Amino acid sequence: GYIGPVAKSSFLGIRMDPELKTQVERIAQREERSMSQICEVLLRGGVAAYQKEGSKYLQRFLSKKKSEAEH
Repeated sequence: GYIGPVAKSSFLGIRMDPELKTQVERIAQREERSMSQICEVLLRGGVAAYQKEGSKYLQRFLSKKKSEAEH
């Protein structure tokens, strides 16, 4: 969907891995969008997938992260 100018009324601050931040910055530059716009699109996509798949959606990523940490 189109993300146009919308008045924002909430703020979310998060800590993230520096490499992930770099990847999101590159996406924002490539798409000529702000970091906030890209993060909102990615979050909306993740929320939609979670609503469709439930906990299975999160478990795919959480188990991958856990196995990466063990190596």
